[in-house]
Amino acid sequence: MTLQANLQHLIQEIPSGVRLVAVSKTQSLETIRALYDAGQRIFGENKVQELITKYPRLPDDIEWHFIGHIQRNKVKFIVPVTSLIHSIDSFRLLKEVNREAGKISRKVNCLLQFHIAAEESKFGLSWEEAVDLLSSDEFPEMNHVNICGVMGMATFTDNQALVRKEFRHLRTIFQQLKERFFNDSPDFTERSMGMTNDYNIAIEEGSTLIRIGTMLFGPRLVNVHLP
Repeated sequence: MTLQANLQHLIQEIPSGVRLVAVSKTQSLETIRALYDAGQRIFGENKVQELITKYPRLPDDIEWHFIGHIQRNKVKFIVPVTSLIHSIDSFRLLKEVNREAGKISRKVNCLLQFHIAAEESKFGLSWEEAVDLLSSDEFPEMNHVNICGVMGMATFTDNQALVRKEFRHLRTIFQQLKERFFNDSPDFTERSMGMTNDYNIAIEEGSTLIRIGTMLFGPRLVNVHLP
């Protein structure tokens, strides 16, 4: 199937209220442009260098999401160009985003990433860490970040019951945070969960953002060479 056919097939499966993030890591400018020409506008990158290289060479109305783990010393490069950072996994990182956004008088939309998987290698906050962050005296003074919801990655497994349990746990976290900290915030609406192998379960468990790469683009390239 072509990129355009893959996109249309996926769009037909997605209910209203769920947005598609096309994960374009390692994809060429030409491939991204082809999907853009087919109507896709939200693209997700997980490497800082790739994002800042692609950003100026592609259409201005692309909504770039950063979905990967971020080193704090690279925050300054993505703050000017991202519409949404999915991967805030520590208070120190959020402070750095706020600091860099303040330098350019920008308010950056962010999601709190939670560790919901059985795999220890994945990044993310614990419930206790999130509560400490949101209860801190510093958080209300952070005027250059806007917390819009949560993100999580399920265990990479064929055990669908486990995946469903993990996504359901993230939905519960979202609901509890909403009630406790964001009841008056109209922006706290997003649950970023679900990738090519588990997006159907994620949607059933309340995802509003699914991050799809392989299903759209095919097998991931090992390296990308941008001129």
